[in-house]
Amino acid sequence: MRREDVVEATVAVLAKAETSLPPWVMERIEEAAERETNPIARSQLEAMLENVRIASSEGVPLCQDTGLPVFCLEIGWDLSIPPFLEEAIAEGVRRATEEVPLRPNAVDPLTRKNSGDNTGPGMPDLIVDLVPGKSLRITAFPKGAGSENASFLAMLNPADDPLDFVAREVAKRSGRACAPVFVGVGIGGTFDLAPRLAKRALFRMPGTSDLETALLSEINRIGTGPMGLGGDSTALGVRIETALCHTASLPVAVNLQCWANRSASATVRDDGWSID
Repeated sequence: MRREDVVEATVAVLAKAETSLPPWVMERIEEAAERETNPIARSQLEAMLENVRIASSEGVPLCQDTGLPVFCLEIGWDLSIPPFLEEAIAEGVRRATEEVPLRPNAVDPLTRKNSGDNTGPGMPDLIVDLVPGKSLRITAFPKGAGSENASFLAMLNPADDPLDFVAREVAKRSGRACAPVFVGVGIGGTFDLAPRLAKRALFRMPGTSDLETALLSEINRIGTGPMGLGGDSTALGVRIETALCHTASLPVAVNLQCWANRSASATVRDDGWSID
């Protein structure tokens, strides 16, 4: 596997993720606009669709907040992991920051000094999964501050109803997360595992289980609506990931993503790379 292939693939997936939406996300917004009964909410959804069309046709970012560089790396079991992997992805982020361009968003949490290129300690954020095969799949998942700031983690009492808690909290927070939102839910595990479950739930959308459908309906029933202005479409998707937890605890984490649910993937092999 060549270093330059990893760099080029990283630039490409960031550029695609920032300037277009996956087809299934567009379908969710279009369906919501068609069934929306609130005129103001419908106008908001139609504006979102027009925003995507302009960004895609002109090759410019969908949103002024181009987010933090988050990636899911699916690494094949039979792949010899190259020692340059992390730095090659960071180089791709630096190049994309200049070429797309991306807004420099990464700052020191204490001094607030901006790194200027979206890289530095902890950035890019790499979430690694081992999978069958001998290739590397890179998925860019830019994460803006609005949806991140509205995300949450709670250590509930084991007797509490986690889904009722999630529905109420999402309804309260979604307006400032640029609703309609996509909702990744992590239930169980430990204090630090639950948020990772929630993030992976966003990666692995769409959810289709009866439980996920019921939670989606309950969130929408509350009526927060697009941009918090009221309406039928507060959330466009829910996925729940679970893990065993201690008998005396019930961690629940929710990672929200705004309506601009941006992602793009590329696969890198020994003979080159390609956009998925």
